[in-house]
Amino acid sequence: MLNLPTAADVTDAARAISGVAFRTRLLASPALDALTGASVFLKPEMLQRGGSFKFRGAYNRLSRIPEDAKSAGVVAMSSGNHALGVATAARLLGTRATILMPTDSPGVKRERTAAEGAEIILFDRDKDDRVAMAHSIAAELGAVVVPPYDDPFIIAGQGTVGREIVRDLEKVKLTPDAVLVCCGGGGLLAGIALAVHEHAPLAKLYSVEPEEFDDHARSFVAGERLANKKTSGSLCDGLLSQMPGELTFSINREHVAGGLVVSEEEVKQAVAFAFRELKLVVEPSGAVALAALLSKRIDVRGQKVVAVLTGGNVDGALFSHLLS
Repeated sequence: MLNLPTAADVTDAARAISGVAFRTRLLASPALDALTGASVFLKPEMLQRGGSFKFRGAYNRLSRIPEDAKSAGVVAMSSGNHALGVATAARLLGTRATILMPTDSPGVKRERTAAEGAEIILFDRDKDDRVAMAHSIAAELGAVVVPPYDDPFIIAGQGTVGREIVRDLEKVKLTPDAVLVCCGGGGLLAGIALAVHEHAPLAKLYSVEPEEFDDHARSFVAGERLANKKTSGSLCDGLLSQMPGELTFSINREHVAGGLVVSEEEVKQAVAFAFRELKLVVEPSGAVALAALLSKRIDVRGQKVVAVLTGGNVDGALFSHLLS
């Protein structure tokens, strides 16, 4: 039987990260409302510690490691944001971090991860088995493997995003009709689903993915986990998981209304819109939910909608190119 987290675990995670993770407040935009015909709220997780939502789950997971096991450290694999989240949490908790990162990961993510004190080991996304490599290194060091999404503590930690969404809306006497979430392995979506449906059971949740990496959208239709044919080749480096996680899909298939898919061009336009109209720096992976709204992949007219902007760690050269 799978060890699936619950809404109570999200509440427990909120206590664990309180005072360490940043409380990102929902943002409104009259320009976005006018374009969509909806009341849109943005969850700006690029303002989170480490520049993405990943710090939440990483800190929740690492904080559960017994004191006598911390000296051996942790091992994680990530294209960047999970790497940075784990490295930051490890530094704060006084343990070492070894991070496997693909050779095509953005330079800014590698640099910031190294700056947090982590040891970085590069791998080829198309050829190497990163999971096998991580477990081999962990066995050698006696370290704890911290997966990017398929872990109950990781899912619960990411779910604090959804808990904050509901609480912020409750303060203005609103409940969400729809929540759009950028989706890679599905950990953020699963955690948000648990938290949102605990308080707003009628809200519809949607995964949003880049074209050719739409494993969640296809898996929801098929009723089983399906893999992507490609492992690389998208601006959205943080959303290139091979298939939905086992734990995450078990949760998401029960909670998610469907999957949305956006093109690379629509992602570029969303990054530019966020900068020019909202004055926010959003990386391509973090902009796909916004892209789905701007490209009208779903009719949200008259609804109260939340789009999660998941991260802002983008290379300066790439960002400049996207804006031009």
